[in-house]
Amino acid sequence: MFIPLKDINPSRSYPFVNISLIVANMALFFYELSLQFSMTPKAYAAFLTTYSTVPARLPAFFAGHGTFQIAFVPIVTSMFLHSGFLHLAGNMLFLWIFGDNVEDFFGHIPYLLFYFVCGIGAGLAHILFNLYSHVPALGASGAISGVMGAYILLYPRARILTLVFVFLLPIPAVFVLGEWFLGQFLAGMSVLGGGASGGVAVMAHIGGFLLGMLITAIIRWR
Repeated sequence: MFIPLKDINPSRSYPFVNISLIVANMALFFYELSLQFSMTPKAYAAFLTTYSTVPARLPAFFAGHGTFQIAFVPIVTSMFLHSGFLHLAGNMLFLWIFGDNVEDFFGHIPYLLFYFVCGIGAGLAHILFNLYSHVPALGASGAISGVMGAYILLYPRARILTLVFVFLLPIPAVFVLGEWFLGQFLAGMSVLGGGASGGVAVMAHIGGFLLGMLITAIIRWR
C-alpha cells in the first residue's frame, strides 16, 4: 500500500487558497469537537445528519417532500465535515500534497471554483449510486479526489515521496495516484456487485477523480 507524504514538485505561486481550504476544514472540525462535548450524543448525531449528504433527500424533494435547502445545501456543507481526526488528517494530507500545484495551474479563484465543482459533482455521483440511502456521507474527499485527478493529468512524472511498507521511495505520481484510483474503482465495482463499501463513499471518490480529470483536460485543450 502506498502512503504519499510529500511531492517533489515546487509550485511557482503561493497556494493561499489551498492553505485556506485546509485551515477551514481544520477549524470546522474543531468546531465539531466543541459541539460534540457540549451536546448530547443524540443532538450531535442530529447535527451531523442535518449538514451531511443524505442521498434519499433528493428523490424525496423531487417527489414533493422536503425543501431545496434540506436536499441540496448539505452537498456543500458536508465537504467541510469529518467523522474523526484520522479522517481529517488523511484528507488534509492529500490536499496539502497535491493541491498547491493544481492551484498553480488553474490560478487562485478558478482553483477554488474547481474544488467546489468537483466536491459537488462527487456528492451527486454518490447520490446517484445510493439513491434511496439514508446513511449520511461527509468529508472533503470527493473534492480532493478531483484535485488528485487534475494532478495525475498535469504532473504524471512528478515524484511523490511515498511510504511503501517501511521504505521511503520517490515514486512517479501516475503510479501513486493510479494505484489509489484502482483501489477505489475495484471497491466501487464491489459495491455495485452487492458487496460492502465499509462506510466509504467510493463512488464519490471515483466521480470526483474523473470529473477533475475531465475539467483539467478541457482547460488544457482550450
